[in-house]
Amino acid sequence: MPDHDLAVIVVSYNTVALLEACLGALVSSLERFGPPDSQIIVVDNRSIDGSPAMVRARFPTVDVLEPGENLGFAAANNRALRRVDADKVLFLNPDTEVLGDAVAALVRYLDGHQSVGVVSGRLLYPDLRFQHSAFHFPTIAMSFLDFFPINHRLTNARLNGRYLRRRYKAPMAIDHPLGACMLTRAEVIQRVGGFDEGFFMYCEEVDWCLRVKRAGWDVHYTPDAEIVHHAGASSRQNAGSMLIQLHRSRDRFFRKHYGTAFAEVARQIARLGARNLANAARDSARRGEIDEIELERRLSVLEEVGR
Repeated sequence: MPDHDLAVIVVSYNTVALLEACLGALVSSLERFGPPDSQIIVVDNRSIDGSPAMVRARFPTVDVLEPGENLGFAAANNRALRRVDADKVLFLNPDTEVLGDAVAALVRYLDGHQSVGVVSGRLLYPDLRFQHSAFHFPTIAMSFLDFFPINHRLTNARLNGRYLRRRYKAPMAIDHPLGACMLTRAEVIQRVGGFDEGFFMYCEEVDWCLRVKRAGWDVHYTPDAEIVHHAGASSRQNAGSMLIQLHRSRDRFFRKHYGTAFAEVARQIARLGARNLANAARDSARRGEIDEIELERRLSVLEEVGR
């Protein structure tokens, strides 16, 4: 039998204030609502903001792993999984704050639905506005709309991988959640494995949920668990390199699951989109809206995206 009912894994990178709020809300939720027998593991991807010291000082029961390098999201979670001895595992971003009994609600849902291998909750922006937390698997149309939005109404449409907002009022089967908050069973990890470490950042949860579904489990969303999500806190620190990582990860996902032909079509769309954005950046520079340094930064990023 596992030593714990639940293990919570948080991968952190230079988000000390958000991490402190995340762990404070998490510990409070577990103490009030359970499950009481839980372990919390923080993997620090070589932060320089004092995150590990803060965790040890403020949360002495939390296990802190410092691999000494930035492993990325997938590999860091896998490193923590080696320490896990629990019946269930919650993957939680450091820029989240669980509200009330959110963790217990996710556990109850998984316990009550034996066909479900992964469940996520309702994500909210810090002002408690609605945030999309469930998505369809990627398509060519979604790749196109990333670069050529056409109409703002399509941003939240099925064509762009979104579920209709009215569906978020009730539990539903989904393709995959946003990776900010996902609860799974130890049995799922044992059979499917951890995250594909070929994904440094982005798409690792998409890949993993597709593997979970192919192994015979369902992936669900429940509105009973609410989580505040300060979207993109880590990725904003290096926006250009993260955009490059996003498209590298998508290319890897497409080639792995959809085949070379699909991936090549998506790559051509990315090239056209990058070229279009580069021309727009040059126009902005000519109008004096951005300086030469910013122009060169954007062009460098877009050149890498379009390769």
